[in-house]
Amino acid sequence: MTGTAGAATRAAPDAAAGLPVAGRRATWRTMRARAGRYRRAVAAAVLLPVAATVAALAVPLLLGAVVDVVAGNRPDGDLTGLIVLLVVAASAQGLLFGLGSAAVGRLGERLLADLREDVVDRALVVPIDQVEQAGTGDLVARASSDVDLVSEAAREAIPEVVASSLIIGLTVVGLAGLDPRLALAGLSAVPIQVLATRWYLRRSRPLYAAERAAEGRRSQAVHGSVTGARTIRALRLQAPHVAAVGRTSQEAADLAVAAASVRARFASALNAAELVGLGAVLAVGYPLVQSGSLSVGGATAAALFFHRLFDPIGLLLSQLDTAQSAGAALARLVGVASLPPTAAAPTAGRGERPTGGVTLTGVTFSYDGRRDALREVELVVRPGERVALVGPSGAGKSTVAKLLAGVHHPTAGSITVGSDDGRDGDGARPRVALVTQEVHVFAGTLADDLRLARPAATDEQLWAALARVGADDWARALPEGLATVVGDGGHQLSATQAQQLALARLLLADPEVAVLDEATAEAGSVGAAVLDAATAAVVEGRTALVIAHRLTQAATADRVVVLDHGRVVEEGTHDELLATGGLYATLWSAWSSARPSPT
Repeated sequence: MTGTAGAATRAAPDAAAGLPVAGRRATWRTMRARAGRYRRAVAAAVLLPVAATVAALAVPLLLGAVVDVVAGNRPDGDLTGLIVLLVVAASAQGLLFGLGSAAVGRLGERLLADLREDVVDRALVVPIDQVEQAGTGDLVARASSDVDLVSEAAREAIPEVVASSLIIGLTVVGLAGLDPRLALAGLSAVPIQVLATRWYLRRSRPLYAAERAAEGRRSQAVHGSVTGARTIRALRLQAPHVAAVGRTSQEAADLAVAAASVRARFASALNAAELVGLGAVLAVGYPLVQSGSLSVGGATAAALFFHRLFDPIGLLLSQLDTAQSAGAALARLVGVASLPPTAAAPTAGRGERPTGGVTLTGVTFSYDGRRDALREVELVVRPGERVALVGPSGAGKSTVAKLLAGVHHPTAGSITVGSDDGRDGDGARPRVALVTQEVHVFAGTLADDLRLARPAATDEQLWAALARVGADDWARALPEGLATVVGDGGHQLSATQAQQLALARLLLADPEVAVLDEATAEAGSVGAAVLDAATAAVVEGRTALVIAHRLTQAATADRVVVLDHGRVVEEGTHDELLATGGLYATLWSAWSSARPSPT
């Protein structure tokens, strides 16, 4: 069952936008605001790495002092004290770095956990037209591979980036403490590093963003091919689908190769910068030692300081790859998480017979902005009335169902459900529930699957809903009854049983208006009879619009509305329309002659 919708809708934008991607500033603001919830964790993630870096900077200074002791033939006691301090500093460095990395990682995982929950929450209420335009693979990629990428960065890249940044910054301070001229000499490598980094970022950012988008398209192609495998085989469409998967995979691979090429050129520039910087420190240190302005130990400490910069700079810049990919993924996650929150579930209607009707006034709709699927449709479904919507293929029947359920919004005109004439703030219409021929059995127990529509329902209410749709016999025959696991990895339900389950969910949801879009189309002749009876039970006493695949449903409806080429062309009871000899009479005649004779 697909449940959507508030009271009404007026004209919406011409085309649905794809899933949003947050900009860099918006992403930063969002994550900074989220970090504000964990002040202690933020403090630990900052202070522990700083303490570890200070301990690490003590090592080159102590080694320089050892060189001075040896060069000056000072007493062994001085050397012993320095060695002890070296051991203490190295041990403190290792311990504090470990604690600091853990603190940064924990903070990152907390922030990601919050973000992941918001992404899943928003993903469940993203307007279907947005999902269709972006492709379901894009949403799947955001909820899976994008989350994995950011999670990996939170565990590994972010702690390393924080530690490396602190080491670089405080090492420059240490060099300046020995002699400002040494710091200036070391900074000679910075222009090369800055230019190389700017060049790299300009080229890598769009590459990584394009790569993530290509991954979404690849995921969409694979997802569509796997879920539609039976249809693809039946229609012998394996070749074009394999070609589509290959094409999208090649696109993603080409972008990955392009990113690797940019990365290799970037690494070469960084190596050149390191050689220039170390050469400059040695060139400045030599005359300082000769003039007595700096001891040999001081020069040694300066060389070690700069040499120590190689690893953190290389690590920091190498992690730009992960940071760029994670940043692109994070922007995609924040884009979804920043959508309006989940709409509150409707509280009215439980235990009371709904009385709302449906009115479509001048409704026009186009999927592509060029050709109208519906044109100025006028339709009124009175409270408690069951209307069958029929017509040839492509007439616009399913489009009406989707508009009424809030999947799409009219290009022009308005739809009103009940007495309200304004849209809810989030565009949802909880008074309407839609059941299509493409139902889904969620992985979990049968009870859990049913309680998706009514979480507080008792077991007795679940059995009652199953009995209303004729499903209690097979449900009681399951190995563990309501506790039986169904869906992926569990007991597989037939097409008829899955449709009965969807109809039982609709009963539990108890919507004001039920929209059934060819809900018996996938069943065989025996299953169709079962589902026809289940459908009749579901819509009894309820306002209902039934897209009639089998015209027996139209024959028993209160009223029949006939669509053709996006317009209402006939309207009346089954007998009235047969008597007029119009399109409905033609459809009935063709369907009756094609229907198998009862045996």
